[in-house]
Amino acid sequence: MTVRDSEERSMDFTDHVHVMGILNVTPDSFSDGGMFNREDAFLTQVEQMVAAGVDILDIGGESTRPFAEAVSLQDELDRVLPAIQSIRKRYQTPISIDTTKAEVARQAIRAGADIINDISGLKQDAEMVSVAVEYDVPVIIMHMQGTPRDMQVNPTYDDVIVDICSGLSERIDWAEQHGLSRKKIIIDPGIGFGKTVAHNLTIIKNLEKFSSLGCPILMGHSRKSFIGKILALDNPQERDEATAVISALCACKGASILRVHDVIRTVQAVKIVEAIENHKF
Repeated sequence: MTVRDSEERSMDFTDHVHVMGILNVTPDSFSDGGMFNREDAFLTQVEQMVAAGVDILDIGGESTRPFAEAVSLQDELDRVLPAIQSIRKRYQTPISIDTTKAEVARQAIRAGADIINDISGLKQDAEMVSVAVEYDVPVIIMHMQGTPRDMQVNPTYDDVIVDICSGLSERIDWAEQHGLSRKKIIIDPGIGFGKTVAHNLTIIKNLEKFSSLGCPILMGHSRKSFIGKILALDNPQERDEATAVISALCACKGASILRVHDVIRTVQAVKIVEAIENHKF
């Protein structure tokens, strides 16, 4: 396997709002578990995402839904590596590896991944930051209160925006102290990860406040349960229109990356937002 060099992996998150397409090669993710864990299925999905204009493909081999059970290192590797290798043979689209395990990240990068997406904020595996530094890749640091097993058991904050900013700032400082450049860090407020409906709405409404941390902002709101609760939609796949509306709002409020299941609706939403913002009169 050949590691992509830093020039191949370089990305400018300031030139436009990037759409990150979710590809879960898992049997138990909350909205698409089991749909894309065969090569023909995930390649068809990737082909559709690329045709729709996706900027980044986010590959995950372990469900992070509320109350999810952890999977072994080998099981996760067996899921994500064949997918990354197969995609990289066919496409040059940047790939993000969604994992909390340093060894998964290391092998995924060697297989062709370009970005580490760590929902634990580099907390679960202390070696993760070393992998990021060694391979000089961007890292998405997410805020989560608790773990997927317990994060939705009565999450509480004194001030959700202040507390999340403080938590992310601490992780950024920690990463910098361990050799990771701030220029390589992307932050994610963690919609749905230890957050109530009210917390999620507060985050979206005040999204621009996270820009004070000086890092690109990723939003992962796609099909989340707070949308279902507001709209009384039990089926996650019925939440794509609402997801696109939120995507447009987040694009207006300073998000650099939108992590979604339905790429085409979000690409369209972003194009409309950018057309309005760039319109000269």
